[in-house]
Amino acid sequence: MRAIRVAPLALLGASALTLIAPSTAFAAPDGASSTFNPTITPSVIAPGGRVTLGAGGCTGETTVSSGIFDTATIPSGSTSATATVDTDARRGAVYAVTFTCGSTGTSRNVNLTITGGATSSPTPTATPTTVPTASSTALVPGGVRGGLGGSSGSTGTVEVAAGAALVVAAASGALYFARRRNADRRH
Repeated sequence: MRAIRVAPLALLGASALTLIAPSTAFAAPDGASSTFNPTITPSVIAPGGRVTLGAGGCTGETTVSSGIFDTATIPSGSTSATATVDTDARRGAVYAVTFTCGSTGTSRNVNLTITGGATSSPTPTATPTTVPTASSTALVPGGVRGGLGGSSGSTGTVEVAAGAALVVAAASGALYFARRRNADRRH
């Protein structure tokens, strides 16, 4: 009887540990927690284009540097700034953009891809190995070509009738076996 009372507490404890464990993924290398998540929008751009630099999670001033635009500063209390990509940026290249949060000293890299060029896939440029890389969502030029997912055409009467018949058959079968089981218990 005591095991029945302890089981829910053990399950609750295991659930709590499972929910707490993912927070260690956001711990900085020095053990301090960091939610600094820089972004670049759009992450794929033509030379001469303007990008929006985001400093999510940094409460202080953020310095943003790269070889393809002038160093930008996101002031404390603001979450974004803009920068213009140099017109001589190499087409088809991927550049590392370094975000440094002034309040925590945390630095992260986000990749910025320059559109066009002779290469079929972007070639990464040299990036520092000691700085962790943050992920960003790349916007695909021209959009995504997805399927219709079963939404094309219309549902005919035959399909609706067949689906209804299957539902009725399943419900009738479940009811039949439930009554049969009750009848067997009485005898």
